[in-house]
Amino acid sequence: MIRMLISAALALVGNAIGLIVAAAVLDKMEISGAAFVVAVVIFTVVDVVIQPFLTQMAARNVSALRGATALVATLVSLIITNLVSDGLTISGAATWLWATLIVWLASMLAGVILPLIFLKNRVEERRG
Repeated sequence: MIRMLISAALALVGNAIGLIVAAAVLDKMEISGAAFVVAVVIFTVVDVVIQPFLTQMAARNVSALRGATALVATLVSLIITNLVSDGLTISGAATWLWATLIVWLASMLAGVILPLIFLKNRVEERRG
C-alpha cells in the first residue's frame, strides 16, 4: 500500500513537472494557478487508467506499438484534462504534438530521477 502511495505521489509530481515544462516552452499552452492542481490530478488519473488498457490492446493486436502507448496515453490524458479542467488550455495542432512529447519526456525523466532522489534520502536517513 505504501509503495502504491509513493508511486502515485511520484506520478503526480512527475506529471506536474511535465505540464509546467510544456507550458513554459509552448506559447499556445497555458496552465492557470489554482486550477493547475486539479488539472494535474485529472491528467494523472486518466493517464494511470488508460496506460494499462492501451498497453494491453497494443500487445494483443500490434506488439510493435507497445512503446508508443505511453505517448498515446499522454495525448489522451491531455485531451481529457483540457476538456474537463479549466486549469489547462492548449490550442493548435503543433502545440498538441509538442505538448504530448514534452509532457511525456519530462514525466518519464522525473519518473526515473525522483525515485533515485527518494532512495538516496532514505539511505542517508538509515545511515544517520
